[in-house]
Amino acid sequence: MPNILSETLDQYLTDVMPERDAVLSEMEQIAKEQSIPIIGPLVGRVLYQMAVLAGAKRVFEMGSAIGYSTIWLARAVGPEGKVYYSDGSESNAARAQAYLERAGVADRVEIQVGDALDLLQASEGMFDIIFNDVDKHDYPRVFDMALPRIRKGGLLITDNVIWSGRVTAPSDNATTQAIQEYNKKAYSTDGIWTTIIPLRDGVAISMKQ
Repeated sequence: MPNILSETLDQYLTDVMPERDAVLSEMEQIAKEQSIPIIGPLVGRVLYQMAVLAGAKRVFEMGSAIGYSTIWLARAVGPEGKVYYSDGSESNAARAQAYLERAGVADRVEIQVGDALDLLQASEGMFDIIFNDVDKHDYPRVFDMALPRIRKGGLLITDNVIWSGRVTAPSDNATTQAIQEYNKKAYSTDGIWTTIIPLRDGVAISMKQ
């Protein structure tokens, strides 16, 4: 995954935090070896903390891969909560199911396979948190679709919003332009309060007011 922090600072922040359990540690190693995109432990702790602070019990995750971020969120919502996993890959979903079972949180996760935007649209009710980590060209559509589905005081959290720093300059690249558009929407739309945390590849946290 891209990382806007210096290697030294990233290593320090990783080393100073507590060790992850065996399941998360294994997933981190596999993701590194197989180039699987995961949020990593630094952003994982942010997700967990935000979910706990928001009192989240119903979370929709858009782009869940092998379930690394899903585990952080499932632990945060607790036994009474529910996390909706979504990913377009049957293989990813099967791997995620195995990891969720080993992590002891499978009973609080509903796995759905397909286009995350379609799955969100087909879902019912409001959510405390929607976590967005889908293909970047879809980010503006996600913003428009997700915001009405978040309850007042809830959070829209989006990964990779700094895009290795590429968002800082004008670009002809459609993916970069989509992320730039997302960031503008996140800061200029009435009724939400957004902060971008320059951690890893940038995390946008938008609170619905």
